[in-house]
Amino acid sequence: MMAAARHNLLERLPTVAGDYTENAPLAPLAWFRAGGAAEILFRPADSNDLARFLAARPCDIPVSLFGSGSNILVRDGGIPGVVIRLGAAFRECRVDWQGDNAHVHAGAGAIDINVARFCRDAGVAGLEFLVGVPGTIGGALRMNAGAYGQEMADVTVEAEALDANGVRRRLTLKDLGFAYRHSAAPEDSIFLSAILEGRRGAASEIAERMAEIETSREDSQPIRTRTGGSTFINPPGEKAWELIDRAGCRGLKRGGAMVSEKHCNFLINTGGASAADLEGLGEEVRRRVKQETGITLEWEIRRIGRFADGLEGGAS
Repeated sequence: MMAAARHNLLERLPTVAGDYTENAPLAPLAWFRAGGAAEILFRPADSNDLARFLAARPCDIPVSLFGSGSNILVRDGGIPGVVIRLGAAFRECRVDWQGDNAHVHAGAGAIDINVARFCRDAGVAGLEFLVGVPGTIGGALRMNAGAYGQEMADVTVEAEALDANGVRRRLTLKDLGFAYRHSAAPEDSIFLSAILEGRRGAASEIAERMAEIETSREDSQPIRTRTGGSTFINPPGEKAWELIDRAGCRGLKRGGAMVSEKHCNFLINTGGASAADLEGLGEEVRRRVKQETGITLEWEIRRIGRFADGLEGGAS
């Protein structure tokens, strides 16, 4: 029945230059290495291909975006509809110089760390913090990602996106409406690229600052484990990890999931954890923190898809 349903869905989709994959496993692509499959995984050939797909797809078919696999938890029942993953055509970077000021054009599919390294090699300072941000430029725009004293709101000039109908939109800094770990860009828009502002700098000094950030991150975060990144948003005036520690959750386990002992705002798949283990552990942490401190932690990690029993979990 499910195979037939997937086949019928594929028949309803528009012809594309990229490729469709039915029942595509997402766990190997996710940092958590857990979760179900995409009903259909679509890798567009380029932005025009993606625009044509959005314009022609039946409006009752849900569309989701899957970036680098960080900051996302795919539930065990998988993601219904079409999951879009941006490929090489969306990872290009170039720099335009205006005197000593630089405008870095970065594709939404470009990995943040790679953009930082591109800037280092091009002698662009001011974007070193990206080496400490997991994920892609598109994801960083979506959540106003930041680290080590900077965030996307500090460096973004403008962005380009497709709306739900495949129409290109230029989004100014005002349109993006950045707030702490939030962008006001419409949820159904798909970022294509961003222009980021930097300045001329010495490659050696840029490299030194990046090395400091990488060392700090290595020392304080469980980056060499199966983790999705920072789990909860810091509440106003508080640090999530301190609240979690105060509630006695450091090292807490559920199935194959564990709260990191190194940095307790990180959940870890110790091996064989299901998405339900990870989400359930996160909810238990939220419950204990609320009970201990009266503060409700909000998820920073995006949870998406169906539960294993087939119930729709939505995206959150």
